Amino acid sequence: MSPSPAQDLELLVAAAVEAGTLALDLRARGLKIAFKEGNSPVTNADFATDTLLKTKLGQARPDYGWLSEETADDLARLKRRRVFVVDPIDGTRAYMKDKPWWVISVAVVEDGQPIAGVVYAPQVGEVYTALAGGGAKLNGSLIVPAPTVRLDGCGMVGDQRMFDHPSWPQAWPRMRVESRNSTAYRMCLVASGQFDAALALVAKADWDLAAADLVAREAGAYCGDHLGRGFDYNGQIPSQLSLLCAAPRLAPLILERVSHIALPNKALI
Repeated sequence: MSPSPAQDLELLVAAAVEAGTLALDLRARGLKIAFKEGNSPVTNADFATDTLLKTKLGQARPDYGWLSEETADDLARLKRRRVFVVDPIDGTRAYMKDKPWWVISVAVVEDGQPIAGVVYAPQVGEVYTALAGGGAKLNGSLIVPAPTVRLDGCGMVGDQRMFDHPSWPQAWPRMRVESRNSTAYRMCLVASGQFDAALALVAKADWDLAAADLVAREAGAYCGDHLGRGFDYNGQIPSQLSLLCAAPRLAPLILERVSHIALPNKALI
């Protein structure tokens, strides 16, 4: 018999907390930094936390597949009903600069959908958790998105330059736009009502999204692409077209403004 999602979540939380402690310790000792294709930074801590998570989770659930940003992809995962989807450090640039907006993001995906997920932000002591059908929590307390109904004055996590671009058919209203390095953390900020929406009109990898997607949807937020479609994970190309995470009454207003945009077919980033 497979472990229950609640048992998986307990395992994920313990592993994420241990990985966060390791990441803080390694940064205090001094990081070794390299750059991947596309000028994306990666540190020895990214690899070390990935190894810790793969070892701890793999030993506990040897029959689960594995998909992580810092592990070479093994398509054997496609034959596994349950798969760990992991970003060992999401928001590496913030992590490197001692800013708090980075997380450990870990999910269990079953038949393409997350059933348990944790997003742990070690520097601010925030543990976001969710179970399919069981709601979403921040440090053990249930969370819900904001009741926002208007774009004007809303809190948007995104790139101000995108909203200011002159090519929009209709100018965006005045909004409080702020950036956060971690995609998963942006989504959790929306899920917990600290911001009203997060929008990214670029492809996002499964490991950026899976855990926070479950947190957001279980909290009651909309989460999907800019065309209004939900995500399906652990495909052969583990990537999604775009991201919109928004308070439920705000999402339709944003979709109206962005659904006309044609983006390239999704590709792993």
